[in-house]
Amino acid sequence: MIEIDIKKILNTQNGITTLEINTKIQKHTFLTIFGNSGSGKTTILRILSGLINPDSGRIVVDGDVWFDADKNINIPPQKRKIGFVFQDYALFPHLNVYQNLCFGLSSKREKYRVDEILDLMELNNLKNEKPYILSGGQKQRVALARAIVYKSNILLLDEPLSALDNNMRTILQDEILKLHNHFKLTTIMISHDIAEICRLSNRILHLKDGKIINDGDINSIFIKNTISSKFSFNAKIIDIKQNGIIFIVKILINNTIAVITMDDDAKNYKVGDEILVSTKAFNPMVLKI
Repeated sequence: MIEIDIKKILNTQNGITTLEINTKIQKHTFLTIFGNSGSGKTTILRILSGLINPDSGRIVVDGDVWFDADKNINIPPQKRKIGFVFQDYALFPHLNVYQNLCFGLSSKREKYRVDEILDLMELNNLKNEKPYILSGGQKQRVALARAIVYKSNILLLDEPLSALDNNMRTILQDEILKLHNHFKLTTIMISHDIAEICRLSNRILHLKDGKIINDGDINSIFIKNTISSKFSFNAKIIDIKQNGIIFIVKILINNTIAVITMDDDAKNYKVGDEILVSTKAFNPMVLKI
């Protein structure tokens, strides 16, 4: 479990504000933090990783005190067993993929883990390539692999997919979930993409001006289960699941997720499709793509 109770003065584009976070995160949680720019999202990740220090407070992970301002305790970043994936990949340009993953290992005996992750993420065919040869999606897969190769228990993701196209984002979302489950990680991600948050997260923190204003699962924060107005609107499919003879379909409308049911016609659609939905007194109906 991660226990965070910290304060940090922030100088944002909107002026001075105070980041105040008091929360607990259970093991193997996939937590997403979202909110406006300047709300303190990235600062939380940097504080957890030890890259910056809070002004006051305490951080305890699995019973070990990582930071305590009153007792002058501050565990250095390299001892925190945290993997951090940034937006810009941060790969070493002069090293190939294999060397990037091996960099920083404490002994050659740990290289077995590099081979395991290369195989898990299907990167073996790229292990001798330098980063400049790789596509954006391939670079981010390598960055993800490197973040967990050091036996990290916690994975921090700072909008890691924001620079990628929708198709590659979907592929890497699958990769992130695979890593999260395979290594039983506690994952904390920053994202502004509601569809991505819905697909990956089992808990969400909504930040505003440095404060948590909402904390819960997808249902309690985003999803509207009924649509009562009578009108038509464009929507994007973000999830399709079969439940007996019907399909439960999650659609994204602006920044709100709605749940509708469909019959066998749902087989004609896939995640990412744009559809036109007509609401008719609590009976949403898909009209066309």
